[in-house]
Amino acid sequence: MGSLVLNTRPDTDSADLLAELNRRGYRHLSAPMLHIVLPDQRISVDTSRYQALVFTSANGVRAFAKLSDDRTLPAFCVGDATARTCKSYGFREILSANGDIQDLAALIRKKSDPKAGTIFHPAARKTAGDLGQMLLVDGYQVDRQTVYEAKECDTFPKDVMHAIHQHHIDAVLFFSPRTAETFGKLVHSYKLEKELAGTDAICLSQAVQSKISDLTWHRTHVASQPTQEYLLSLLDQSLS
Repeated sequence: MGSLVLNTRPDTDSADLLAELNRRGYRHLSAPMLHIVLPDQRISVDTSRYQALVFTSANGVRAFAKLSDDRTLPAFCVGDATARTCKSYGFREILSANGDIQDLAALIRKKSDPKAGTIFHPAARKTAGDLGQMLLVDGYQVDRQTVYEAKECDTFPKDVMHAIHQHHIDAVLFFSPRTAETFGKLVHSYKLEKELAGTDAICLSQAVQSKISDLTWHRTHVASQPTQEYLLSLLDQSLS
């Protein structure tokens, strides 16, 4: 029987991950730490004002696709999962930073000209880092608009709570600082700090790891590059 892995990503981002966990022989449970709320009505977006789009999450792509039919603008994506979502919605020119927000800013500097116009950033109300501020010093104008909500969950599913109490979970996967922070809040709320002493935390980046560093883990691990592929390879190594 394979190791039991807990996924904390939102449901909208988990299909590829869970399929890959199945392929690798892991059992898994899910406790989405964020609930994604996409727009429920169409709002006009004048894309003629922009030279490009920038997406820091796949949910930003999904939300934009509900607001506009335009797929002609170049789409800068923070990572390959976001780029694949762009492809599924029919975007024609997709550029992936295959990394984090710093890598994304570097890609934009390399592949676009600030004099060519404003870049549109459809995003959640809360984001990890301020891309517009990063690029402002280089002369870029980034129009960030809130197009979806990522609401924090306030409870663990019953099956996950049972697995934590029984010390059945071998590893927890963390992909963003906010999901990790929300997980930590729930652990403290339910007084589960001692129940994770035999569990590994597998984190996408140091920024993610910092949000759960006050919890008692068996071990914590940080992927050498902030991608799902590297995170899962780290999972394999930690549980082998």
